[in-house]
Amino acid sequence: MSTAPDVDARGLRCPLPVIRLAAAAAELPAGTSVAVLTTDPAASTDIPAWARMRGHTLVVDEDHGDHRRIVVELG
Repeated sequence: MSTAPDVDARGLRCPLPVIRLAAAAAELPAGTSVAVLTTDPAASTDIPAWARMRGHTLVVDEDHGDHRRIVVELG
């Protein structure tokens, strides 16, 4: 498994965190982990839903106080 640079979507609102994640994922091979840094409360629902619909796996959804870090492994 490889790790891509973080997608920094802090300060962006729905649907932009998912759009930024999808754009990054389109350039990466299966098995790559992508972390999204976000302040959007909807991202904890939107990103896992996006991952399920596209055959990816949610690895972690962590609260870091001023933002969340959501990691998806690409399928």
